[in-house]
Formats: sequence, structure tokens, C-alpha cells
Amino acid sequence: MTRIECLSGTAVTPHLAAVAALRIDVFRDWPYCYQGSAEYEARYLSTYAHSPRSLFVLAFDGDAVVGASTAIPLADETAAFQQPFLQRGMTLDTVFYFGESVLLPAYRGRRLGHAFFDAREARARELGGFALTAFCAVERSADDPRRPPRHRDNDAFWCKRGYRRQDDMFCRLEWQEIGHEQTSLHDLRFWLRPLDEE
Repeated sequence: MTRIECLSGTAVTPHLAAVAALRIDVFRDWPYCYQGSAEYEARYLSTYAHSPRSLFVLAFDGDAVVGASTAIPLADETAAFQQPFLQRGMTLDTVFYFGESVLLPAYRGRRLGHAFFDAREARARELGGFALTAFCAVERSADDPRRPPRHRDNDAFWCKRGYRRQDDMFCRLEWQEIGHEQTSLHDLRFWLRPLDEE
């Protein structure tokens, strides 16, 4: 049976290697096709681990981390995630940003995705001062030949949670795809939700 633990800042340190390995494992699949590297993961996760206001929502099966979800005040995030909000004239301090939600396939369909969102939205309310929650997701062409034939996007799930797709808000991140020797830039679209909206 899985259990959920919520940790903030440096409290997650004992689990960082497991979260990094999980991210590499899950993001190898479509749509990220992420080759993954320990160096990239260390850089990425250190931003969250160094913020005392961050949140790591970890799903355990016994001692094994089988799922993870992160969140952080946008003001504590890196410039790549902040820039689309600044371009819109939005105040960074009012946005609570959600990083990834990654879950091993065997544990999907157990409402853990909802638990990840519930915990992160609760953290934003607990900290106070946030008007919006936000996340971004990679954009892929509908005719990309790598798309699995039965793949279902998460758009319907996100819409049911009250998140709204933004037509003009993107960030660009660089990573190495499986089968490629070099890194490349990828567009990620933002989704926003007013925090006080029920």
C-alpha cells in the first residue's frame, strides 16, 4: 500500500537521489523523451531543496519512492520559469509554481495524481499570499511519429482541476532527448488556476 509524505526544503535531502532516478525513468517516455543525467537532475532539484517554502510530495511503497511531485514559490524558481510571467506584467510573489508529477506506471489510476495536486494547492494556501497556481508541460506536434498510438494527454484531467491552458505563455528548456547526441530546446506551455477558485 502506498503512503504519501510531504517534505519541504532540505528535509528532502535523503530522498533526492531517488527522486532524480524516478524523474529520469518516467520522463524517458513520451512526451518528454528525456535522456536524463545526474548533473542536470542535481541542478534542477537543488533549486527546490534550497527553498524552505518548497514542497516535495513523495509516494512510497515500503521504503521505495514510486512517485514524486514538487512545488515552489515562483519567486524562488529559476529565470526560465519566471520570464513568461514578467512579460505579462505579473507579480512573481503571487504565483505558486508546480514542478513535475512523476509516478511509476504500476501505481497510476489510484488517484495519486489528485493527491499530488491537493497537497500542492494546500501548501500554497498554508504559506499564504498566493493568488495563482501554475505549471507548464511540454508541447509536441500532433503528428510526431514518436507519439504512442493510444497515448492520452492530461489536458482533460488538468481542466477538471480548474487549470486553464494559456495560449501565449511558454518557457523554453533545454534537455537531451533519447537517441540524440546533443541537447535541444523545447517549448513548454503554462496552465494557470486562481488559488481561491473552488
